[in-house]
Amino acid sequence: MQPPETPAVTVVDLVKRFGDFVAVDHVNLTVERGEIFGFLGPNGAGKSTLIRMLCGLLSPSEGRATVHGFDVATQSEQVKASIGYMSQKFSLYDDLRVEENIEFYSGVYGVPRARRAQRREEILSMAGLTGRRKDMTMLLTGGWKQRLALGCAILHQPPIVFLDEPTSGVDPIARRQFWDLIYGLAEQGQTVFVSTHYMEEAEYCHRLALMDRGRVIALGTPAELKAQRGPGSTMDDVFITAIEAQEAANK
Repeated sequence: MQPPETPAVTVVDLVKRFGDFVAVDHVNLTVERGEIFGFLGPNGAGKSTLIRMLCGLLSPSEGRATVHGFDVATQSEQVKASIGYMSQKFSLYDDLRVEENIEFYSGVYGVPRARRAQRREEILSMAGLTGRRKDMTMLLTGGWKQRLALGCAILHQPPIVFLDEPTSGVDPIARRQFWDLIYGLAEQGQTVFVSTHYMEEAEYCHRLALMDRGRVIALGTPAELKAQRGPGSTMDDVFITAIEAQEAANK
């Protein structure tokens, strides 16, 4: 088990190159347990690549990172067993019923057979899908599919959950409802990483890293970042200012 004083995630000078292209450029950050930590930035900023490295799905080119005390480069299997991961693309099976997807992923994540029925009911209740348990997954709206995907990702009750653009393509009401589920996870002590390109979602995070072209260009709580920009600032203002400062530093 992870000692209480150990951060959920530690990242030190992490780099990912694909040939000559630097997708993640010397990122440093520490995330405490129970935090909702956001990666905010446009498409191509490096958010997904960084998350995939932290999930043990990509090997770093340089630097190091630990997740739940395990090194992502040398202990990737232990990392994978300690996390839940919801990818940007809906990854469940459309030709299965809601409860059949839950049953399938219970096996994938190694939920003990004696606990599967209980976890199925807990997940259906959490996601508000109890009345839709027999529905074919392909018939669910985008918001309901995302709730199901989140439920399947946390079946094994991982201490850390990575959500890569989880609300992309769903309407604003469904996005806000999804964030209520995220808050529920954090209240239970789980650490939640979430990437987004929606500026308003930055306000929902405890802390966030603003990313652009593979670099973290600002880091802090939403209130801290807006205070640095000045009274009445929005997250759009913060992001624009951070990009301008980064461009000036590169000249």
